[in-house]
Amino acid sequence: MNQLFLVFSFVFIMGSLNAQNQPLVMDIYPGEIPFKKITQVKEVAKVDGIIRISNVQTPQIEVFLPSKSAANGQAVIICPGGGYGILAYDWEGTDIAKWLNSHGIAGIVLKYRLPSAETQTSPHLVPMSDGQQAIRMVRLNAEEWNIDPDKIGIMGFSAGGHLASTLGTHFDSGNPGSDDPILQQSCRPDFMILGYPVISFNEEFTHIGSRNSLIGKTPEAKWVKYFSNEEQIRADSPPTFLFHSQDDKGVPVKHSLMFYEGLVAKNIPAEMHLYPVGQHGYSLSLNKEGSQKDWPNSCINWMQHL
Repeated sequence: MNQLFLVFSFVFIMGSLNAQNQPLVMDIYPGEIPFKKITQVKEVAKVDGIIRISNVQTPQIEVFLPSKSAANGQAVIICPGGGYGILAYDWEGTDIAKWLNSHGIAGIVLKYRLPSAETQTSPHLVPMSDGQQAIRMVRLNAEEWNIDPDKIGIMGFSAGGHLASTLGTHFDSGNPGSDDPILQQSCRPDFMILGYPVISFNEEFTHIGSRNSLIGKTPEAKWVKYFSNEEQIRADSPPTFLFHSQDDKGVPVKHSLMFYEGLVAKNIPAEMHLYPVGQHGYSLSLNKEGSQKDWPNSCINWMQHL
């Protein structure tokens, strides 16, 4: 009888531990989703070495928390890349969250909507709206998730880096008079981490796929300027860590260089790591050779000294 009790106790404890270790998935809009059209379009996830998600209809966050004993209070909201056409969801999302957890940092993957005139009324505003909402939601839940509300950063890769830099240059302090507790929260990130990011929509060197997907092939000049984030840096934009490779032919290193120069001009603390090789889209670089493999350690060191 005692042995049977011990077996059941062990199964119960292990089940509880597994439940605690599972990430929490939440819709970021508890009610009506802004800019949404009612359509029959369905989300698609394809696995071909990397999980590629398209046609996102319900934006969500997937929350990966470190153990309470290891948590340092920092959190990073992660925007996977994919040219604003797909999300490289594990490669530049959940893999990054788990890596952050190993350093005591909460990793929160944002499954943001991709611009689509078929499913949205203002496609060019949708990713930014989802990102701002995610920051507000994390800040609202900070105490419950053992996060310091003043240590919530944004991170993005490639087009996700464009979204992250948009969130670090277009933000507000919240609306204290709102009836919605989420909208009462500031959507300013406390720091930015940008990996081989698309920054500018200057057609001479932009990543034309990302630009076309977000603002169209014949955009109004005001939207080109609005989303050329090297021109939108504010005096209160957050400290930033950038990394990029010189041989990146998809998104030229000039994007990071221009953003770094803009941060310096505004006296915003910034650290940039440039590598001679690495090309584009290397994420954590676990299976690649080259000096770009050093960026994760450099990034953690930077975060520890914020």
